Amino acid sequence: MKELKFVVVDDAVFMRTLLRRMLEEIPEYTVLGEGGNGIEAIEQAKKHKPDIMTLDITMPDMDGIQAVKEIMKVSPETKIIMVSAMGQQSMVIEAIKLGAKDFVVKPFDKSRVYQAIKNVMATG
Repeated sequence: MKELKFVVVDDAVFMRTLLRRMLEEIPEYTVLGEGGNGIEAIEQAKKHKPDIMTLDITMPDMDGIQAVKEIMKVSPETKIIMVSAMGQQSMVIEAIKLGAKDFVVKPFDKSRVYQAIKNVMATG
């Protein structure tokens, strides 16, 4: 298995920490950076060109939907996994139309997070 580089973006520090710890349990997964809103997500995408970015939908300043479009421009190889709360299906669908590859729902189920990573890596 090749090493995968991640950026975790969520306005809640607790959620970022939870996801980072979950990812770092896998030896081949490295979290290169974090962000708290869409603007920081774009900066992190430019800086790190991660393999995968987890991106919260609802954030201040710029939400995940707006950020997807810009991230696809600055780092087209990055695969985006949207992170949503329950009841955000329409926003998830919109994000996937814009280029996101998969989604996970909070609260995180570890096996679902790992499955989403496998899914997006299988899509090439």
